[in-house]
Amino acid sequence: MEFKNSLEFAQKLDVVDPLREYRDEFHFPQVKGKDVIYFTGNSLGLQPKRSQKFVDDIMKDWKDLAVEGHFHAEKPWWDYHERLAAPLAKVVGAKTQEVSVMNTLTVNLHMLMVSFYRPTQKRFKIICEEKAFPSDQYMLNSQVEFHGLDPKTAIVEVKKRSSGNFWHTQDVIDKINEVGDELALVLIGGVNYYNGQVFNMEAITKAAKAQGAFVGWDLAHGVGNVALKLHEWDVDFAAWCSYKYMNSGPGNASGIFVNEKYLNSKDIPRFEGWWGTKKETRFLMKPEFEPMENADAWQVSNPPVLSLAPYLASLEMFDEVGMETLITKRKLIVAYLEFILQEIDKETDGSFEIITPEDRGCQLSVFLHGQGKELFNYLMENGVVTDWREPNVIRLAPAPFYCSFADMYNFGQILKSGIQAKK
Repeated sequence: MEFKNSLEFAQKLDVVDPLREYRDEFHFPQVKGKDVIYFTGNSLGLQPKRSQKFVDDIMKDWKDLAVEGHFHAEKPWWDYHERLAAPLAKVVGAKTQEVSVMNTLTVNLHMLMVSFYRPTQKRFKIICEEKAFPSDQYMLNSQVEFHGLDPKTAIVEVKKRSSGNFWHTQDVIDKINEVGDELALVLIGGVNYYNGQVFNMEAITKAAKAQGAFVGWDLAHGVGNVALKLHEWDVDFAAWCSYKYMNSGPGNASGIFVNEKYLNSKDIPRFEGWWGTKKETRFLMKPEFEPMENADAWQVSNPPVLSLAPYLASLEMFDEVGMETLITKRKLIVAYLEFILQEIDKETDGSFEIITPEDRGCQLSVFLHGQGKELFNYLMENGVVTDWREPNVIRLAPAPFYCSFADMYNFGQILKSGIQAKK
């Protein structure tokens, strides 16, 4: 498709957008009386309008039924989380029994590390990406130290090449082969938070499994954004937050994937709790733990239904639309945004560069040349909600559910005005 940097062209794309009606399903903040151009779905998705009813239903059940809501609400609370598994499985490419929802992301990574990081004297090293998101770094360091090991020797970081802004798949695979039979685990952010790069999860998983290592993925920026086939790729485990592209609300519950080969097993180590034991015998209060035959075996506490309600509301939309449709629009709108950026860059004499590689999802990271945080502030003041990362990067994530092609054009005009105002 031959793009044009015009409002008329952008509006024509919006007319044929199969997701155009879903824009009205979301609440937009306003600046100067107008809906903002919202580029931070990679940090916190907008609120779906239907979320309110899902939460109100639980509040009403609590008011009318009190404790009986656990079993007699329209959506009983005791198994509320089970309603999320099937639609989530479609999003992440898993079997329904391989998916559960509980806790928050870093808590779940810690819980899963109990099962999948079991270092021995010989096999104890973890491979991760250079400058992983800080919570992953802290989690990995503390896990290694908990086992009495030194992070400096146990954690191996794969670095970007000195001449580039992204990782090369072959470099990751080479590092896996270099560590060899000392490798216990590969745990990488599947979509990098900083530059928006999508790692080749299939190839990296295959290489690590060939070395006898476990493989896990932090999919905070991947779920609801890129095509995932966790079961088909033979991933051992994964975890993700739900409040970015999944639009479930700030700090909301995390999802997990556990490969079916580890299900219904009493032998795998894990931290266990009441809600991980079989439903059929849970209220018999037996002293022996009998694991659920699905990923719910990793649950320790009863589900926080007020948190799960908006997640279920959002998943309802994902189920209506399907990831294939979302990804098709995501590719087109990100390509159009890139075109707009390139056009504005020409008009402003090379004021910035895109540092996101071709292996990308919804996000474009833009490095500003000669423009400081003043440009970011200008954008925010003029109704463009974007994200700033040191030293000089703005992240732009046009989520396909609610961003329009007209947004991309209008953003370009505001960006150009901001650059010219600072010169």
